[in-house]
Amino acid sequence: MKKMIVTGLGAGDINQMPLGVYRLLKGPLPVFLRTREHPAVRDLEREGLRFSSFDGIYEKHPNFDDVYHEIAATLFEHAEKHGEIVYAVPGHPFVGEKTVQLLLEKSGERGVELVFYGGGSFLDSLFQTLRIDPLEGFQLLDATNLKREDIQVTQHVVIAQVYDFYIASEVKLTLMEILPDDYDVYLVSEAGGSGERLQKLKLYELDRNFQTGNLTSVYVPPVKDEKILYKQFDYLRRVVRTLRGPGGCPWDRKQTHESLIPHLREETEELIEAIREKDEGHMVEELGDVLLQVMHHSQIGEEQGYFTVDDVIEQLVKKLIFRHPHVFSGREAKSVEDVKKIWQEMKEKEKDL
Repeated sequence: MKKMIVTGLGAGDINQMPLGVYRLLKGPLPVFLRTREHPAVRDLEREGLRFSSFDGIYEKHPNFDDVYHEIAATLFEHAEKHGEIVYAVPGHPFVGEKTVQLLLEKSGERGVELVFYGGGSFLDSLFQTLRIDPLEGFQLLDATNLKREDIQVTQHVVIAQVYDFYIASEVKLTLMEILPDDYDVYLVSEAGGSGERLQKLKLYELDRNFQTGNLTSVYVPPVKDEKILYKQFDYLRRVVRTLRGPGGCPWDRKQTHESLIPHLREETEELIEAIREKDEGHMVEELGDVLLQVMHHSQIGEEQGYFTVDDVIEQLVKKLIFRHPHVFSGREAKSVEDVKKIWQEMKEKEKDL
């Protein structure tokens, strides 16, 4: 069977590289690097290391996914040609390395055995540089696939693979949806290496006047100011639970599903009025009041052991997906009338489930 030895270059220069990895790279097997942009590679070149890199592939494709698929396909071709090769990636093979995941998916099909060598992850050096304890709560996220809903701002958040200005700009815009523009963040480059850089800056400055690279990460410290959390759904849930809990509000604590009916009716009518007046500011307020009614009923249901707001959300999501097969299941709907027919049809089917 053909063999591919996958190893990590570590996070820093050659002095931090494990001896076994160094000997592997200096050995007789053909060596392929995902990128030559790594501090250890500069040192290895001076020592005469011969290698091939895939930096040119990055220029061929508009997105990273296509880049990584071509790299994986090319590596299999070289493994089949040479019999045994070495593939080296920055950091550790199993930390933020999409090509390794693609190799794992296809290795059996291609008949190539994968063998993994270590290589220090950048995380150890990064924790030391930032002086943070991940046990307090930690997230590692990919800057090239960052989603607002994945970010837990009460934890230490490290956003890796901030390769260039454009990615930094996207990271900034995503973070600004949930954090103040002047929130303090940190840029960390080559953590633990001789070229280590740590820069503190305001969030709005994140894509201004700085150098990025494949070893650049953004660190977002945990939010301590509770007012910043007011946009978080979990914080709303906590507030409603507090209002109805011991030491909470006497009025809120005495409410029942039945006693809240007049309030739900009143808040709904006020929302309708705001909509008719086309008053967006008033709509925001009244939508919040209607949402509060949902939260009140859900909290009462949770206290009685019947249901929680999670059950309410799950039921809604199931319904939306089930009644929209033309969006989620490949069914065709060419017009609004088609959609109405599908909706009614699926609604009838729900009764039999």
